Amino acid sequence: MSLAVCPGSFDPLTLGHVDIVRRTRGMFDEVIVGVAQNVKKNYLFSDDERVALAQDALKNIDGVRVELVSGLLAEFAMERNASAIVKGLRGAADYDDEQAMALLNRHLSGIETVFIMGDPALNHVASSFVKEIAAYGGKIDDLVTQNVAQALKEKVQS
Repeated sequence: MSLAVCPGSFDPLTLGHVDIVRRTRGMFDEVIVGVAQNVKKNYLFSDDERVALAQDALKNIDGVRVELVSGLLAEFAMERNASAIVKGLRGAADYDDEQAMALLNRHLSGIETVFIMGDPALNHVASSFVKEIAAYGGKIDDLVTQNVAQALKEKVQS
């Protein structure tokens, strides 16, 4: 059985992320969406909130589960016998950021990273943009799933 890990901070999960997970599931028997912890980042949502939001948003895609990645991604993927790490790319800037990480993960684990080009219709969607739009009360319903939109609206109003 083939297993892919789709890692990210998912703060919050966007429709671009959902697209990549759905397409990854079409290539692998099982997909783990790995909600990463990064001590260098200040998250809007807690670890538990990001996991719960992703679980709800992805619940209708069979063969997908969500787990918290509390250490190195390479070790997480090895412990689960992953066939690949899958990352979505919006363009060249994403590739430049991800290339060194992919090579390092392969060095640490022997697991290859597969890059999937994001849907061009969603290339402008980034979690940071979604949070900023939400903070100003802008329309985000066509950028994220309904549960994420509601959680964002509640978070920025508090």
